[in-house]
Amino acid sequence: MKNFLLVSFATMFFSVNLFAQKGVDPQTRRIREEGNKTTNATGGSANPQIIDWGKGKTKLRDVLPNPYKLNSRRDVLLETITNVLKERKIIVDEAASRPANGIIVTQPFVFAKGAVISQNEINRYATLQNSATVWTRGQFTLTIEVQSIDGIQNNVAVTAKVEGRSGNGLETEWTTLQSSGIAEDEFLSKLVEAVTGNSPDAQPVTDQ
Repeated sequence: MKNFLLVSFATMFFSVNLFAQKGVDPQTRRIREEGNKTTNATGGSANPQIIDWGKGKTKLRDVLPNPYKLNSRRDVLLETITNVLKERKIIVDEAASRPANGIIVTQPFVFAKGAVISQNEINRYATLQNSATVWTRGQFTLTIEVQSIDGIQNNVAVTAKVEGRSGNGLETEWTTLQSSGIAEDEFLSKLVEAVTGNSPDAQPVTDQ
């Protein structure tokens, strides 16, 4: 008799529980479905953080004038040029430089090593005529000339000699390439920032 009552009670309990679950099941299912839709649409949680990377073309600033006019005493400007080169890990060629004449020449600065990186970087720093050449190394040498206008104004002209090394595994050779102006512009940008305290890269840009 006791077992019969226990079985009856258990049957009634599970029946009521099942009925209750059926009663809320459509609502639960609807909530889950809505949550799944949101998750699938955003690729994340139901409350995602959406990052907007902006629309339209990439914006670039205009290339700086070369020569570039800067207000600074000539001796101070030459010292600033040397400091900027040091910051960029570019070594001054003391034998080739003539500071008294306002001319500073650097040693070759290697900006790319390896076939994969060199191909892209040389394509940035130089104007390539033969795209089939496999480049394995890239370097440039800067010649910076300070031309005084008066006691406080100077024109700074920068020339880059860009070279690329190519090889077939047996022998390699360096080839002088036409500069694209990127090496010169990058240095002038850092120099302008050092002299004026304002970076040209922070100025308004134009659509390209």
